[in-house]
Amino acid sequence: MRLRIRVSGCPRRALILTDTPRPNCPDCSGEGGIESLYGDPETGEYAGSEWDPCPCWTLWRMTVLPLPRWLRRTPPGGYSDEPPF
Repeated sequence: MRLRIRVSGCPRRALILTDTPRPNCPDCSGEGGIESLYGDPETGEYAGSEWDPCPCWTLWRMTVLPLPRWLRRTPPGGYSDEPPF
């Protein structure tokens, strides 16, 4: 298992400990899954895609620290481009 710390936003912001895909995996090339594109059988046009997780990666995660609701990366109104004076 190759662990890393990430910020999760769902259902509540928290720091989580999660597994990462194997970087030298021959099946997924370190992306953690394989995307399968499929088309509409009648027209042959693109109809969507499915993502299948690779066996080299587990979707294991554990909440380490819930973050308070008032702690945000950006202010509610966004950043201002005006000078401070």
